[in-house]
Amino acid sequence: MGVCGYLLLPWKCLVVVSLRLLFLVPTGVPVRSGDATFPKAMDNVTVRQGESATLRCTIDNRVTRVAWLNRSTILYAGNDKWCLDPRVVLLSNTQTQYSIEIQNVDVYDEGPYTCSVQTDNHPKTSRVHLIVQVSPKIVEISSDISINEGNNISLTCIATGRPEPTVTWRHISPKAVGFVSEDEYLEIQGITREQSGDYECSASNDVAAPVVRRVKVTVNYPPYISEAKGTGVPVGQKGTLQCEASAVPSAEFQWYKDDKRLVEGKKGVKVENRPFLSKLIFFNVSEHDYGNYTCVASNKLGHTNASITLFELNEPTSSTLLQEVKTTGLPPWKGPGAVSEVNNGTSRRAGCLWLLPLLVFLLLKF
Repeated sequence: MGVCGYLLLPWKCLVVVSLRLLFLVPTGVPVRSGDATFPKAMDNVTVRQGESATLRCTIDNRVTRVAWLNRSTILYAGNDKWCLDPRVVLLSNTQTQYSIEIQNVDVYDEGPYTCSVQTDNHPKTSRVHLIVQVSPKIVEISSDISINEGNNISLTCIATGRPEPTVTWRHISPKAVGFVSEDEYLEIQGITREQSGDYECSASNDVAAPVVRRVKVTVNYPPYISEAKGTGVPVGQKGTLQCEASAVPSAEFQWYKDDKRLVEGKKGVKVENRPFLSKLIFFNVSEHDYGNYTCVASNKLGHTNASITLFELNEPTSSTLLQEVKTTGLPPWKGPGAVSEVNNGTSRRAGCLWLLPLLVFLLLKF
């Protein structure tokens, strides 16, 4: 329904018919557009939904009668309003211009509008087309989804607007580059854990800023242990075994030693669980604490385990430390005149040989 899609009052019907007959040539030939340089309406008018549209018709002083019509409905005839729509108002009716305004334009106002004039008993018309643009709007989008790794998913994003908006999908991830789909539908075959995260649907048509909505995709997968290393601790000291596991949903951890589960509250031992990490803490390690421990990580999709060893680390004694100091003391002086430890005896004998001739001389003299 266009502008003024209302029923006219009965008493106006005959007047409307008479007015339409007025814009026919005497022979009854229908009005033709473009028969003269006037009336001249403006080019196509483009406005956004909710704005006002001004329709102007250029005329001259030869015009005796003038009217604006929407399809077959008369909006204004001269200064008289024949439309019941309060949004349609007369802006000007002068010897050079005849203009009306349609306020708060909506999509049903779109269409052809005709300026008709009567001059020298010859009716003339000029037509303008009103185009209504509508900002993009996402009217339907998939809900957040949780799916097991390896399955297929389909995401939907339906948008409306004038002109028809362009819909694109983008994966919001540091590793994602560009768009993953330039369509209303996004299909992912055999989804992987790396493809989890937020997916952004954007609808744009250059009428207004793009409209953006997001869908969260959660990919479930069984646990895998990413880090489990043994550690050495001296007797009587504090020791900690760590087990890291990645999983969605988060893994539940259990600790075993010799097929016996370690429970929270055991004297001297504490199990500390966090998302993706479990710690087995020994506050005062004893001889019987040493050995192999098993970390088990599980969720609804499966489980995995790893063996971790707590081994004894000998604490250094005071005599060992003293020996280390001696053996790691300063090296012998290697400057001029230094004597090597290895050849010390040989060097001393060589240093005394020069005294032999002197002793022989003194014995012969006395």
